[in-house]
Amino acid sequence: MGETEQTRPDTGTTDSADSGTPDTAALRNELALERYRYVLQQIQTVNENAHRFLAIYQTLATTLVAAALALFVGYRTWELEADTARSGVIGLLTLTTVVAVFTGILIVVGALSWLDYRHEECDITDELVGPGFRTRPRPGNFLRWYETYVVLFILVSVITMWVLAGLFLLPAMR
Repeated sequence: MGETEQTRPDTGTTDSADSGTPDTAALRNELALERYRYVLQQIQTVNENAHRFLAIYQTLATTLVAAALALFVGYRTWELEADTARSGVIGLLTLTTVVAVFTGILIVVGALSWLDYRHEECDITDELVGPGFRTRPRPGNFLRWYETYVVLFILVSVITMWVLAGLFLLPAMR
């Protein structure tokens, strides 16, 4: 680091690090292209992760809510006290809520990462192709992002779960 000249092993001559020779420009473009490919790959991964997170949430929420319903239906035949069964249902619904919050956080962080990678993609194309080649993302377009609706689905499903449990399940467990 700090050296301004390097000896080229193939010719035995020295070149300045920022001389702008065709070899340096070609290497710089090649490295930028590799970085661009990496950024596009990360954008694709972030997009796929949102679907994975939703699938995990749906699976865990369905399983936990089914366990709560099974507890509601079977607590008398299992000879459990009503208070114990109510506590079990509340515990399972709380666990479902924790899974929902964690999933929501992962999706929001993924959307923020996507924004960051898209800005980096725009920086690379502005430098190599020309300014304005790719339009920068605007967070104001969040109504067009599917992540917005996934997070809303999770929020609505958790609220619905608690309302239904509070109105029907818990009062019926006496």
